[in-house]
Amino acid sequence: MLILTRKAGQSIRIGDDIEISVVEIKGRQARIGIKAPKGLTIHREEVFQRIKEENLRAAAMPEDIDILLAAGKRHP
Repeated sequence: MLILTRKAGQSIRIGDDIEISVVEIKGRQARIGIKAPKGLTIHREEVFQRIKEENLRAAAMPEDIDILLAAGKRHP
């Protein structure tokens, strides 16, 4: 992990397309601004983890759906 020190108003770059700026620092919280291409999805870590968990649950469903669909074909 790369660790950088930045002050309010300073930025870092990731490649040519992403700029992360420290907008404001209040106590133990930093407000961060992100400029990135519109097609790039950006989430807070806790939201990303929830999405990931939901995707894993959804990926496990097709077996259940196949069983339900098969049962439905037997009972018109």
